[in-house]
Amino acid sequence: MHAIKPLATTVRTLEWDDLPASVRSIPEGFNPLDDGVLMKHQREVAAIQASIIAVPKGRRTGITFGTMLNKTLVAAARKSAGGDNVYYIGDTKEKGLEAIGYCAKFARVIAQAQGQGASGVEEFLFEDQDDNGKTKHITAYRIRFASGFQVCALSSRPANIRGLQGHVVIDEAAFHPDVQGVLDAATALLIWGGQITVISSHNGKSNPFAQFCRDIEAGRYGADARVVTVTFDDAVANGLYERYCYMKGIQPTPEGKQAWYTRIRNGYGVRKAAMREELDAIPRDGNGVCLPGVWIEQAMVLPDSSVLRLTLDDDFVLRSPDERAAWVADWIERYLAPALERLDKNERHVFSHDYARHRDFSVWGATALGVGMRRSVPLSIEMHKVPYAQQKQISWYAIKRLPRRCGGAIDAGGNGEPMAEETADEFGHAHVHQIKLNRTWYGTWMPKLVQGFEDGMIDIPADPNYAQDLRAIEEVDGVPMVVKARRKDVKDPDLFRHGDSAVMLCLGWFATLNLSAPIDFIPAPALPRGFDNLGAADDHDAEDALSPFAEDYIRLVESHATW
Repeated sequence: MHAIKPLATTVRTLEWDDLPASVRSIPEGFNPLDDGVLMKHQREVAAIQASIIAVPKGRRTGITFGTMLNKTLVAAARKSAGGDNVYYIGDTKEKGLEAIGYCAKFARVIAQAQGQGASGVEEFLFEDQDDNGKTKHITAYRIRFASGFQVCALSSRPANIRGLQGHVVIDEAAFHPDVQGVLDAATALLIWGGQITVISSHNGKSNPFAQFCRDIEAGRYGADARVVTVTFDDAVANGLYERYCYMKGIQPTPEGKQAWYTRIRNGYGVRKAAMREELDAIPRDGNGVCLPGVWIEQAMVLPDSSVLRLTLDDDFVLRSPDERAAWVADWIERYLAPALERLDKNERHVFSHDYARHRDFSVWGATALGVGMRRSVPLSIEMHKVPYAQQKQISWYAIKRLPRRCGGAIDAGGNGEPMAEETADEFGHAHVHQIKLNRTWYGTWMPKLVQGFEDGMIDIPADPNYAQDLRAIEEVDGVPMVVKARRKDVKDPDLFRHGDSAVMLCLGWFATLNLSAPIDFIPAPALPRGFDNLGAADDHDAEDALSPFAEDYIRLVESHATW
């Protein structure tokens, strides 16, 4: 085995100003040995004695800070007291410099308290030789203690990590270039004793770090391995805001805490999955956003009035079926009928529906096909907490009145299956495509929608909910799709959106490439005055009332009484 060894020449000793601002901002009076310096979650992680410790965490929860304080104590202790070398491996050079800077700050106080000395931060080169004999030099930082041990921070992953013996801290493991290689090599160190602490925010469910945590929890690494999850909310409950105020030199207040917390959460905007991953340590299914914001913004050329929204309260279902139907019929006449009347009668239209009943939004949309197969979405309807019967009432009304209707597509999975089946029975199974949304379908059709945005061949309403939903399209193992995952404890209605209109748009794109013959809606002409019941005013004159004119009129009505 080839060990990693330092070159004899030290490049330089770093000055205090060379350290990152996060280190320099630690107050002069800071004493890492004082009670209460570490928050509860930091103390709990530092107290774990397992050989393998995995810490999935929210960002800025102070886990690296607390861990490096603990590891400074390890390096400063004599061997008889459990002292050992400590190696820190971050995903960037800056992380390594920050970690060693924390240790430098701690070492000043710890060394004085123990009556021992500690070197300053030295920058030097590691000679890293892999199993094939290939050598490279790695920039590294270290602090040496009178105990004979050192804390060493490497600026990048060494090729032969197995050469490091002692306590190893791997920070932001999920973001290393070779995550699995780091984890495999680190666990091999246990042959020689020591401890491995793997700290990271998540980077998707399929990332090896997430699998590493699942394997530990499943017992695959034995009883001497632990997973400790630390979320942003855990840190806030343990005094993170108050610690932030201490570092900034400001007075903490309840109002300031609420504003600070809200600002951090809102900083993620529509990226709810990213927020949960980075703050709540919940790995997301996807690992890459497919639609850049600039493509979405360029497509938003239609007015936001193109989107109709109907949100009902929980008591609406307690009304009688007739009352619910009458209420929705009135809504249709007020809002939907005028919107349908504004559609271009010369363009072909298809419909699409991503059905939902309770938590998600049920989104119905009309896609118009223009010159050169350019798509536009001049009308969409978002329904929240709308009963099944009323969703059918609304969508069927709209379907019947689409100009030059050429078919449609409906999500036929789960709760959407009855709606898709009944709609196909009503309008024709060749006319209505019932789609089971799965990886295979997404893999075929979602790239076509994404390409449409890239080519500028689709126009959508300038609506922020559309932008939020489209950013929910993520690559999952190479397949762009909308993952309908959610936290079960979310109560904010704004968080119920899970790419609903993006799914509707993709179904609409599918329908435009699977067209049937156009069908026009022709309203039945109103009966002339005196012929409401197809009879005369006087019963005794009924025979005379059905004149040749009336008979012709009846035949005219019957011939146009279809869509």
